[in-house]
Amino acid sequence: MQKKLFRQIRNEWRGNTWLALELLVVSVVMWFIIDMLYCRAATYLEPRGFDTEHCYRIYLGSLTDKSPDYTPYEDAARQRDDILEVVERLRHRPEVEAVSLSLNAHPYNGNNSGCSLEYDTLRSSGFVVRRYMTPDFVRVFRYRGAKGETPDQLAQQLTEGKLLASNNIFRRYGVPLTRIAGDGFHFDGDTLTSYTVIALQPVRYHDYQQAYWSYTVCANMEQYFNQSPGLVNPSNELCVRVKANQDQDFIDRLRADSEKQFRIGNIYIADIRSFVDIRRNFQQSWSKDTQFLSAGMGFLLLNIFLGLLGTFWFRTQQRRGEIALHKVSGATDRAVFARLLSEGLLLLLIVTMPALIIDLNLAKAELNSWRNGTTLEWDRLLLCTAASFVLIALMIVIGIWYPARRAMRVQPAEALHDE
Repeated sequence: MQKKLFRQIRNEWRGNTWLALELLVVSVVMWFIIDMLYCRAATYLEPRGFDTEHCYRIYLGSLTDKSPDYTPYEDAARQRDDILEVVERLRHRPEVEAVSLSLNAHPYNGNNSGCSLEYDTLRSSGFVVRRYMTPDFVRVFRYRGAKGETPDQLAQQLTEGKLLASNNIFRRYGVPLTRIAGDGFHFDGDTLTSYTVIALQPVRYHDYQQAYWSYTVCANMEQYFNQSPGLVNPSNELCVRVKANQDQDFIDRLRADSEKQFRIGNIYIADIRSFVDIRRNFQQSWSKDTQFLSAGMGFLLLNIFLGLLGTFWFRTQQRRGEIALHKVSGATDRAVFARLLSEGLLLLLIVTMPALIIDLNLAKAELNSWRNGTTLEWDRLLLCTAASFVLIALMIVIGIWYPARRAMRVQPAEALHDE
């Protein structure tokens, strides 16, 4: 049967050449679309390095001298102590699991500051986000160590004055931080002080940034409280994690108690927001871009599907006479269908290799999507090519199956008479 199939394809080379060219173009375009969608989806589904479920941010306010309840502060230390008292009272609420103060640190944060980390001749890659935090911060957002350290273990490391840094911070040298973690690091240009560093799993800036490009260094801000009392102020990020079964009405309950329990000196609770809302609002532009891109690519895929479906539908309809001859010769419906389907899939298989070569060259020319610092990843290339092959094969099967089924219901004599 294979020899007859090849002979038939060769005998009908004019029509099959145009069909093969169409399949080649469709294969390349399909690969490009699938590659783009794959990169977006794979990035979104990467581990984020943190967990914001059951987390809330509490915004603090401070009375001004226009308020009748305003009490002038003698120095920054007095304001610091009032804020720390608010933190301590929150920690003792039965529904609260962990409470932290931080500076430019919590997830989905438009404010950030940069820093550097050095070890011998190695210097951190790209833009490194500096996150000042109290040790409980890693408990609130459940950071994990690159060697499997738990949030409690990481909090203890921060308490001891150690730094936490992304395991990929020296990526450009091909050196994971786990290989050299320990003493002898210099932080933020301070070459006189030696720091001990613990490797973290990469902490992403948001859901649409790849972990490959995410670098961070975490430092315990408590060690600076006495040196710089003004470091603790109402603009700090006060974040809490509540117990899993305590989300219900947590914001309303805390607001009801805020004036009575959390008004200390001039400090009060101004607002409370869930990280569900913070995440949605912060990523709104990226989410819309992704939705528009997905809709556009979906519309393009639909047009490709309909075009290819129509091509094989029309081609099968035109071969009603050939189908009748096969049936007159004693061929079963299953054999006729298998022959028609084998011809379409064989043409697709023939063009898949040149399509793969074109895909490879497009990736080498950096015309497709970037991921993990490159446009050419062999596993990704083969996966997207295979997905493209399967989708086109599905279109071919649908385009042949229905019209062939209808043609085989017609009596052979009637079909030959029409011819």
